[in-house]
Amino acid sequence: MLKASRKIGLVFFPAFDWAISPTHPEREERLLYTQDQVMEEGLLDVDGIIEYRVRPATTADIQRVHFCVPDEEAVTTESHLISAGGCLVAADAVLRGEVESAFALVRPPGHHAMRVVHGNRGFCNINIEAIMIEYLRDRYGIRKVAIVDTDCHHGDGTQDIYWHDPDTLFISIHQDGRTLYPGSGFPHEAGGPNAQGATVNIPLPPKTGEEGFLYTLEELVMPLLERFEPELVINSAGQDNHFNDPITNMNFSARGYAQLNARLRPDLAVLEGGYAVEDALPYVNLGIIMAMAGLDTSCVKEPNYDRDYRPQPPDITMHIHRVVDEIKTLFLEGGLNKTAFTEGEIVERNRNIFYDTDMIYEKQRERIRACSHCAGALSIDSSATTGRHILGVHIPRDACDLCQATGRKWFEEAASGGSFNQVYLQDRVRRVYEKI
Repeated sequence: MLKASRKIGLVFFPAFDWAISPTHPEREERLLYTQDQVMEEGLLDVDGIIEYRVRPATTADIQRVHFCVPDEEAVTTESHLISAGGCLVAADAVLRGEVESAFALVRPPGHHAMRVVHGNRGFCNINIEAIMIEYLRDRYGIRKVAIVDTDCHHGDGTQDIYWHDPDTLFISIHQDGRTLYPGSGFPHEAGGPNAQGATVNIPLPPKTGEEGFLYTLEELVMPLLERFEPELVINSAGQDNHFNDPITNMNFSARGYAQLNARLRPDLAVLEGGYAVEDALPYVNLGIIMAMAGLDTSCVKEPNYDRDYRPQPPDITMHIHRVVDEIKTLFLEGGLNKTAFTEGEIVERNRNIFYDTDMIYEKQRERIRACSHCAGALSIDSSATTGRHILGVHIPRDACDLCQATGRKWFEEAASGGSFNQVYLQDRVRRVYEKI
């Protein structure tokens, strides 16, 4: 019997009863062909590849991460809870030592969901990776986590949630935001006042192929990880960089994805995008599973590879080298120009956020307390075209006494002021979530 050199856990949740619409790219059969391919290749018969059953996440799991407006029930379905819960199952399997790594092949996806949720944006309602990470922190005491987002679209939701967290290194490799939704993810987006340099965006040009992705991984991503020394590496595994994907413009292959994961060796991988449901997704997922299991992936090849794959053009190679050099200078060679803030200064940020799926417009005014001791007290004043106006206060899990006091003061003032439909307190120190 074939044996995996690295024991891996697999969690499948195709969510056959949920889709944005019957013809939408993020629809029921996205994982159907992957399941068939895994069965056909006999991967579940390999010694060391173990399938786990899903379970739903709870409201408390969501409340560690999000302010859901008006509440969790209004912005999620049972499928969203099971998709997030599937990630928790994968995380438990790794942290209990039952397997060396795990891959949650679940949907609906999550990396465009931000801390405040008024509805669905970028096919995402709740951020399943962030829910998993905060679960791991509470249950297993994990502190330093690195997220490597390899979806073709910038992971703006995950970036938003960890923008102020110096203990989470967020690296996103994606198609340049000037050419693709959500239009963000540029090198100058480098983290909030208390976490400058903990967010690293790597925008690659359309037509980037295997050569460009693997060069970026070797030259930039791996050195960043080695310097950060995370306790866990999470791969936010979008498969929509594939050359057959219908909504993107990249040129990656299943074997390339397998090589990337063999080098990255994530502890946990969570499926995000990937919309070539029949031609690409089954082979990419197959390659990732085999790579995480330490199996030979030289045989992984799409049936249409010889017909459709195009080598990376020389001008694209030159562009990628320039991007990588620029980001290396900023983040590995001390070139990032960090802004100096006074201790205790309240720093504000105003943003407009568009929910493309649900056609909601949101305005945010964010306040963060500049702090050299913790991630800082955070408040978000959010109003949306749904008519809802809320204030969410986040006290981070490692908050110092002054940031805890500031957060509670903001919450009490807003709760007694009567200006908001709802006021939320997410106190990660006391593990308390309140809503008034």
